[in-house]
Amino acid sequence: MEVNMPIIAITSGIYSNTGERVQKLSENLSCEVITDNDIIGEVVRRDGIKEATLLKVIQSKKLAFNDFTHEQEKCIACMKKAISEYISKGNCIFHGVIGHLVPQEMSHVMRVLMITDKNRRIKNGMDKLGLSEKEIKKKIETSDRYAFLWINTISGKKAWDKSLYDIVIPTDKLNITESVKLILEHSEKLSDISAGIVEKEADDFKLAASVEIVLTEIGGGLMAASNDGNIVVTINKKLMMLSKFQQKIIKIVQKIPGVKSVDTKIGQNYYKNDIVHSHEFETPLRILLVDDEKDFVQTLSERLKMRQFASEVVYNGQEALDFTDREETEVMVLDLKMPGIDGFEVLRKIKQTKPGIEVIILTGHGSEKDKNVCMDLGAFAYLQKPADIDQLTDTMKRAYEKINLNKNN
Repeated sequence: MEVNMPIIAITSGIYSNTGERVQKLSENLSCEVITDNDIIGEVVRRDGIKEATLLKVIQSKKLAFNDFTHEQEKCIACMKKAISEYISKGNCIFHGVIGHLVPQEMSHVMRVLMITDKNRRIKNGMDKLGLSEKEIKKKIETSDRYAFLWINTISGKKAWDKSLYDIVIPTDKLNITESVKLILEHSEKLSDISAGIVEKEADDFKLAASVEIVLTEIGGGLMAASNDGNIVVTINKKLMMLSKFQQKIIKIVQKIPGVKSVDTKIGQNYYKNDIVHSHEFETPLRILLVDDEKDFVQTLSERLKMRQFASEVVYNGQEALDFTDREETEVMVLDLKMPGIDGFEVLRKIKQTKPGIEVIILTGHGSEKDKNVCMDLGAFAYLQKPADIDQLTDTMKRAYEKINLNKNN
C-alpha cells in the first residue's frame, strides 16, 4: 500500500459535472478511479452474486425472502470486502455511492462531495443529453432518491449532509483546476498518518467484512468491527434465544483466519421475540403462495411466518410466472381456480421451464380427476382446502428434503 497517500471517496450528484474533475485528480495523484460498477463487477466475479440483486440492494429495493435468506446483508458485506481489497492495494479514488461503506473511523480516508444546485444540474443534463427539462428532472429525481435511500441506510443521514464529508466542492463555483487543488491541499493533511495506522485500519476493515459475510449464514442485523483482530459483533435485530445465538456467533467467528477474540453486544435496534433463521431448520427459504383469494393467502402467509416459513404472495397465475422469472423460488403453493392463467397452466409452465421448483397444489375446488392431472404434470402434492397448517408445513418440509436431495446428487 502507498501509505503516504490517503484514499479518497467521492460522492456526486448526477449532472454536477464531476467526471473531468475526478479524472484530473486521478492523473495528479496517479490513482486508479474505482466506480460503483467496478465494485459491483468484482463482487459478481468473486462471490457469484447476480448484478441485478446488487443493484436492488444499492437502490434500496426489497429483496424477496430477505428475512430468511439475508441476501441484502450478504451483498453489503461482499461489497465491503471488495472495497477493503482495493484499499489494501492503495492508490485509489472511489467515485460513487458505494464508497459510503468505508467506515467513518478510517482516518486515512478523505470523503468528498461534489455537487451543484438542481437548476444547474438540469441545465447540465439537458446540454449533455439533449433531452427535455422534464426528462432530465425525472433522471435527477430517480438518481437522488436511490442515493438518499442508500446513504441513509448506511449512515442514518441525508445524502448531501455536510457532516458526512471532509470537503464539499460546489462545482458551479470552482472550476476543474480549483477543485483538484482544494482536494490536494486537504489530502496533504492526512499524509502524516503513520504507515502502521494505515495498514492496521485497512486490515481491520477487511477482516470485519470477512466476518460479516460469514455471519449472513446465520442471521441478519449483525455488524462486525475489528480492532487488531479482536472482533465485536453487534446484534442489531430482534431475535429469540439470545444467549444460544451469541454462543453460535462466537463459535463460527472464532474459526475465521485472523480472528484473535470474539465478543458480542446488543445494538440499539435490538428487540426480543423475532425469528432468526438457522440452516439447521429443515424448512424452505423461498416459498411463493399463489391464490386469488387475497384474505385467505395473506392470512396463510402470516401463519407460516409464525412457524418460521418465509413466504411471498401473488394473486394470479401471470404474477406467479413473472415472480419466478425474477426471484429464485424453491416451493410454490398453488391454487387451481384463478382468473386468467389458471393453476394447471402455471404448473405446466413451471415444470417445463423451472423443474426444480416443487409445486404443492392447495385448492378448494378440485376433484380426483384434477388431482391426477396435477400429479401427472409434476406436482409434489395435492391438498384440499381448508388444509391443516401442520399438514401443509409438513408437506413443505418434505418438498424441501427432495430439493436438497436433488442438489446433493
